[in-house]
Amino acid sequence: MLGRQRTGSVLCAYCGKLVGVNDETCWNCGRSNPGLWGVAPLLRRIGYGMGFVPILVWGCVILYLGTLIADPRGIGTSGLSILSPSSRSLFLFGASGAVPVFRYDRWWTLLSAGWLHGNLLHIGINLLWVRQLAPAAAELFGGPRMIIIYCISSVTGFLLTSVLGTLFGPMPVLGGAQFTVGASAPVFGLLGAMVLYGRRGGSRYIGSQAMYYAVVMFIFGIIMPGIDNYAHLGGFLGGYAVAEWLDPLQQERLGHLLAAVLLLFLSAGSVLMSLWTGRMYL
Repeated sequence: MLGRQRTGSVLCAYCGKLVGVNDETCWNCGRSNPGLWGVAPLLRRIGYGMGFVPILVWGCVILYLGTLIADPRGIGTSGLSILSPSSRSLFLFGASGAVPVFRYDRWWTLLSAGWLHGNLLHIGINLLWVRQLAPAAAELFGGPRMIIIYCISSVTGFLLTSVLGTLFGPMPVLGGAQFTVGASAPVFGLLGAMVLYGRRGGSRYIGSQAMYYAVVMFIFGIIMPGIDNYAHLGGFLGGYAVAEWLDPLQQERLGHLLAAVLLLFLSAGSVLMSLWTGRMYL
């Protein structure tokens, strides 16, 4: 059951068309070794059953606890900042924004910041959205493509706010964030992807509901202080664009699984890189 398939047909790892397990090239897309030496079916079974949503949730929780443990004396204990990691700890683990990205050249934080949170309320709200939206997005796009959307929209969201934070500083309306974290940027990426899904003909209801959530959350971000609206906008636009590129109405392929696993490793690597290099600045 878990061994390598040696005979018969499999789906091409790149285009999803049926090919012989030992074919040297795919008749449809022309890629070499479309059956990946017979291990493609095994990778599909492992990948699509491994549970990407729990990886997102537990990854955020573990890193949040890590930021608290790293600097216990700096933990906030009052008001909305209850159980907030110190700025030193968040910087160490990979916070993004104009200061880390452009002043300290920590460009990889565009990926790590989407897994970090600023206080107990922050992570609680964001994980509620992740628990609601990630399974729905995984149902529509497949778990691997959902992870691709999540990670890339984190990059686009934090890139936009970091660039504007550099160009306009903390200026009202135009200015981006100097220092920012949170899963809300990739959460908006999932919303953008679901809007695209509706517009591609997958489901108008899903698309309209996602747009409704996005608009309500944008308005909430404008009203409430301390919300990184440009990270949300960048995440939404990135999720929409990536979803269009991935084409949700096409069959998911093994290449998506491999890309998702790579992005998860890169996310873990971005945190490790932040920890490795961060202490020289603190």
